[in-house]
Amino acid sequence: MSSPRRRMLAAAVSAVSVVAAATAGLLLGASEASAGTLTGSFYRDPTSAVNQWLAANPNDSRASLISQRIGSQPQARWFASYNPSTIQSQVSSYVNAANSANRIPVLVAYMIPNRDCGGASAGGAPSYTAYRSWVDAFAGGLGSRTAVVILEPDSLALQTCLSATEKADRNSALSYAVGKLKQVNPSVKVYLDAGHSAWNSAADAASRLQAAGVANAAGFFSNVSNFHWTADEVNFGRNVLNSLGNGNLHQVIDVSRNGKGALGSEWCDPAGRGTGVAPTTATNEATVDAFLWVKPPGEADGCAAAAGTFVPDLAYSLAQNGVVTSPPPSPSASASPSRSASPSPSPSGSTPAGSCTVAYRVENQWDTGFTASVTLTNRGPAITTWTVTWSYAGNQQITNAWNTVLTQSGTAVTAKNVGYNGSVATNGSTSFGFQATYSGTNTSPTVFKLNGTTCS
Repeated sequence: MSSPRRRMLAAAVSAVSVVAAATAGLLLGASEASAGTLTGSFYRDPTSAVNQWLAANPNDSRASLISQRIGSQPQARWFASYNPSTIQSQVSSYVNAANSANRIPVLVAYMIPNRDCGGASAGGAPSYTAYRSWVDAFAGGLGSRTAVVILEPDSLALQTCLSATEKADRNSALSYAVGKLKQVNPSVKVYLDAGHSAWNSAADAASRLQAAGVANAAGFFSNVSNFHWTADEVNFGRNVLNSLGNGNLHQVIDVSRNGKGALGSEWCDPAGRGTGVAPTTATNEATVDAFLWVKPPGEADGCAAAAGTFVPDLAYSLAQNGVVTSPPPSPSASASPSRSASPSPSPSGSTPAGSCTVAYRVENQWDTGFTASVTLTNRGPAITTWTVTWSYAGNQQITNAWNTVLTQSGTAVTAKNVGYNGSVATNGSTSFGFQATYSGTNTSPTVFKLNGTTCS
């Protein structure tokens, strides 16, 4: 689950797009942003890679659907090339274009030294001294109005290549970046890296965030360049927030390619994925500031093409399988087959009766097999270990699993926690997944037990 995810390195040249604001809520100034709530609409860059391709290929048979599902949506701009002499002007140009359109720009600062642990997106600033100078210049281009900064994807979730000293240096640099960005533009919303729901535990993510100065940021982001269901990320984020114990912090989630969920643990250009819901600040979830498109759909992870390269076939496949619509009434809604042992929480956060909720979701299915995820939400007192059981009505046979110790006897399945995810607070959640074979009908189970007690 902690395999590095390759990142985009391409950056498009920004331009000004003049779009009239439909309501006063889109006209964001510094005083409005300082209130702490992220509201308004995000900026759609007409010079993004997908829009450049669409302009150059208007008669391509794929163009209409790609335009409708991807080119029309606001997406983040990545600043990933080390250019200390021009970074301020590049950021300023992009932010000014967004401000002229009365929209919120989303910027990805991706320049931490030894980024991606030497993987496909290796690089970054040559030293932490150079990084701080780059951050200073980046901050200088942000202006004074609301902007969202996704600060250094993978910098906290992926640290397997770092020594204790190197981790301390990275934490210091990230904390410096948060402070500098807020100092230059108090209206900026800075979010730090929490990985995603199937990577590090919520407690581990919270510890890393604290060490990097998240208390001075707006919160954290998850699922960047990944595919996990929004409901799983919301639950993961709640658990991270519970561990942090700071009510001022919130989460943003990358939903750009999670319209069909993840394909097991595959992160590098997996087949059959789809775009998610449209970017918005109307998330219907108090702990989530926004659903964003951070990873531009159609830009490769590094398997279909070099990381960051726009691939029309990838974009077309994501568009075909995607759901670009308004957000669902609750972040727990899903377009895939699913069954729940009890209702999901309402947007207001009310708790249903019973000691637990277990959401079982088939994420991907083919003629003889499928992958599924199970999200357990504890509605009773805090627990330190858990066992979830269910039975199949058909001949499903589980072949492998992740984030759990899973056994099967006939149709009966038993899933137990692994060491790091046994503790689940009241209203906290944890998720695991598995792959299985079947023939005939793949009927989802409807009755689950947590530690011997039926979820109701």
